[in-house]
Amino acid sequence: MIDFNTVMQRIREVLLEQKDQKRILDREIAAMLHLDPQYFAVIKKRNKIPYEAIALFCKKHHISMNWILMAQKPRYLT
Repeated sequence: MIDFNTVMQRIREVLLEQKDQKRILDREIAAMLHLDPQYFAVIKKRNKIPYEAIALFCKKHHISMNWILMAQKPRYLT
């Protein structure tokens, strides 16, 4: 089963590289996925993966969705 926290940690890694910050908050992840922060908190609690939002994030940042969801290489799309 795909774990919400693991998936969000990979998204957090991408954002850390791009924004050059020390930490990324959940509300920043929610904003990057175009999700309401309250909705993000609900799906986090329920361990529900927002697949459509992640697919759009991956397309925008040229990242493999397989890497985000299952840590399959390669990380970036060419």
